[in-house]
Amino acid sequence: MPDLRRATAAATLVLLAGALGACGKTSAPHGGSGGPARALAPVATPGAISVATRNTTRLGGEDAIADAAAVARTVYPALTPATRPRAVVLVDRANPGAALAASVLAGAPLGAPILYSDGTKLPDLTRETLAALHPTGEPALGGAQVISIGAGTPAGLLARSLGSGGPALIAGAVEQVLVSLEPRTPPSAVIVVPAQAPAAMQMPAASLAAQTGAPILFVEPGAVPAVTASTLAALHRPSIFVVDAAAIAPATVAQLRRLGTLATVSSGTGEEATPAGNAIAVARYTNGTFGWGVKEPGHGLAIASSARPLDGPAAAPLAATGDYAPLLLVEAPAALPAPLSTYLSDIQPAYTSAPQFRPVRGVYNHGWLIGDESAISATAQTEIDSLLEISPRRQSPEEASVQQAE
Repeated sequence: MPDLRRATAAATLVLLAGALGACGKTSAPHGGSGGPARALAPVATPGAISVATRNTTRLGGEDAIADAAAVARTVYPALTPATRPRAVVLVDRANPGAALAASVLAGAPLGAPILYSDGTKLPDLTRETLAALHPTGEPALGGAQVISIGAGTPAGLLARSLGSGGPALIAGAVEQVLVSLEPRTPPSAVIVVPAQAPAAMQMPAASLAAQTGAPILFVEPGAVPAVTASTLAALHRPSIFVVDAAAIAPATVAQLRRLGTLATVSSGTGEEATPAGNAIAVARYTNGTFGWGVKEPGHGLAIASSARPLDGPAAAPLAATGDYAPLLLVEAPAALPAPLSTYLSDIQPAYTSAPQFRPVRGVYNHGWLIGDESAISATAQTEIDSLLEISPRRQSPEEASVQQAE
């Protein structure tokens, strides 16, 4: 399957990266100086019927390896020194919890995309993507070009290994990397995820971490692991934001309250008990300056399959650059979950017939679809496209009064 994966991931990725929404935010820091521009992989026809529609762009292919490579090449075309990353995170795909913890490194200050290995073996597509990205090296990490988590050291690149282990242990090591990048401003907020929660419920934490810069830490159902407790203690009562709170026992909640100020991002109950509903809750959530708060039109959105948990970390760079896209989830390839359809309708851009509200002056949504049609079908893609399209609506009496007054 490597040839199919390579061809699918290569398809028009960087050329389509300009198809962004109207958030108007600046990108996270990119790579530094030096190094020749690298040619893009040849354009090939992907397996999906529609790579791009008016309001959607499809990235990736048959699995998370292809999806991560596609996102990395889109965010970092590497055709100029400024569009090369300083470092790349390389994670063994057999350790999805480690990949989730590493998602925060996709955001500022490092901006490191995530690629996947098969243990210490590099798939062809991952090796080719690393060569094309040609990371410049991060001075604060001793010039490391690769941060390796159970993935070995790629030949010809300077790597910093975080070892291997369970999610809580890796999460603590990732937090230490953040501290070494900005020692004067350690994280003031963390995201807590139940280690035993279904992977689909954990996925939205990846984009939230990349967007906010808050590291992800793990708790067990009935206790806070020692490494998590020591990390929280060292941060001197940070704000603790919990995803899927229903999966955490009351005793664990009480222990977390002693270590910081607790807030619930998603409850894990009612509609939020489903992967789609949980992701929407994370996208809507805001607490002061923390969180997405996506409750109105004018945003980028990353949409992935809940059956591909590694696509959460793979899509994390899209949360911290371009149009800053939170992660939403479908639960079956061919149909949109009802909560997702409702949410997209709620934030659908609109305009009225009044001259000052012409669509050309409106705001727009854009969807990044992660994976091939086995993840999100072409039919679902067209439905998403329609829900993202700016559409006419009837002018309200208040708007009509304003127009007459003018």
